[in-house]
Amino acid sequence: MKDFNTEVLIIGTGVAGLSSAIKLAEQKVQVTIVTRAEKPEITNTFWAQGGIIYSPTDLNDQEDLITDIIKASSHTSNEEAARILATRSAEIIDEMLIHKSHTDFAKDAEGELLYTREAAHSRERIIYKGDMTGKSIEISLLNYLNDPVKFPNVSFLTSHTAIDLITPNHHGVDITQRYEENQVLGAYILDQKNGEVRKILSKATVLATGGIGALYLHNTNAEGARGDGHAMAYRAGAFVSNMEFIQFHPTSFFNGASHRRFLISEALRGEGGRLINSKGEAFMKKYHPEGELAPRDVVSRAISEEMIASKEDCVYLDITHRSADWLKDRFPTIYAYCLDNKVDMTKEPIPVVPAAHYTCGGVKTDLKGRTSLKNLYAVGEVASTGLHGANRLASTSLLEGLTWGYIAAEDILPHLSEIPDYQLSRVKDWIEGGEAVDLALVNQDQMTLKQTMWNYVGLSRSRNRLARARAMFMELQDEISKFYKNAKLHDELIGLRNGVEVGFMVLNASMRNKESTGCFYLKD
Repeated sequence: MKDFNTEVLIIGTGVAGLSSAIKLAEQKVQVTIVTRAEKPEITNTFWAQGGIIYSPTDLNDQEDLITDIIKASSHTSNEEAARILATRSAEIIDEMLIHKSHTDFAKDAEGELLYTREAAHSRERIIYKGDMTGKSIEISLLNYLNDPVKFPNVSFLTSHTAIDLITPNHHGVDITQRYEENQVLGAYILDQKNGEVRKILSKATVLATGGIGALYLHNTNAEGARGDGHAMAYRAGAFVSNMEFIQFHPTSFFNGASHRRFLISEALRGEGGRLINSKGEAFMKKYHPEGELAPRDVVSRAISEEMIASKEDCVYLDITHRSADWLKDRFPTIYAYCLDNKVDMTKEPIPVVPAAHYTCGGVKTDLKGRTSLKNLYAVGEVASTGLHGANRLASTSLLEGLTWGYIAAEDILPHLSEIPDYQLSRVKDWIEGGEAVDLALVNQDQMTLKQTMWNYVGLSRSRNRLARARAMFMELQDEISKFYKNAKLHDELIGLRNGVEVGFMVLNASMRNKESTGCFYLKD
């Protein structure tokens, strides 16, 4: 199999991509799902710990949820997006997770779902599976979709990296194709194992590539969260918005120089965990009346201030007042990880620091997941409906991906039969470079990118820091663009190219924004 046509191409295998795929596949649509990972479960969804919001019958809570989303965003959210999430998500959870994929959530002795609360929520409304909710959702959706008898119309291409979206005006073989309506026809895809590039043309293309957290030196994301979808959409001509709003999770495990940091779920604070400094003093009430349950940007900056004041490398999260048996049952993954790193959370506080966690902005879409380019959809963390505004409410990420993956598929289905197949012969073949990639240089450039993002475009930004970042990005982009034209493609080179472009997006959005709000904090 080399070049081919499919009805719908989905790039990404997290909750958003799988939600779209299931909804489409059940209507006998031919679906091709691409992931750069060797195993489709390696996604940010898989690593999500906390939970997913579920209010199936409480109409009052729907209004309260909208209020909480808007409040957490510093009153910058798109209220219409929040209303769609609040009113449609429960029915989608019922259909996709409860009845079809049978996702395993925590229940009491009578078999009723258990609920918890996280920061900035006005009540308990979050269902969960220990501290591995994302894993439970991811595996259950994959198991449901990976049924060759039920879904012979679904194909997975693993270890395949999306390079560029295909449009007639960029990739047509004839000059007259430049006059066609600007639309996305599919994508060029690199088969990592044999080094070949495929043209996959589709009637509709769904970006579900996740966020950009892995571009930061310290982050909680899977390594694929490097902005591939953002960069491809931008190059193709789609709009992006709100890229300055990068949410940092307040509590990741501090263990020296590790880049991908292990997340210490917000649910620990929801269950009564207290943040203390190196002197053992609780400090959050100094910064916000809701203390540990303040919005994430407030907690992250408070931790940073305490670290600066104490000249220490971390603060601590103390939940030792809960029983050891309860902690081991409620947070088994966190307990095991801490123990492996010589911290017994039942007896001593956990060392924690902030880390890049979630991208609140992204490829701009309407409330059906449609981008500014015809036949291109974006869903989940790669997209920006305005739901999160300047700051995301806890446990809305899995819910957003599930909900808008489903909604986008709903919008695709009625129009699919009206869209003709585009001829493969009318799209240029990929021109392969011949120069071998020096991965040592690529890795060095990736480290420069990560350090620049962390130091200058991170938790706190200033005009001087942003100016320094701009100079470094310009130099990186110049070097990479020259090399990229002649190089033999490699996944890491593609990621580096995309990462620098997305870093520029965050930088430029930060320089345009004159107001500190939500998770965007400008020191001057």
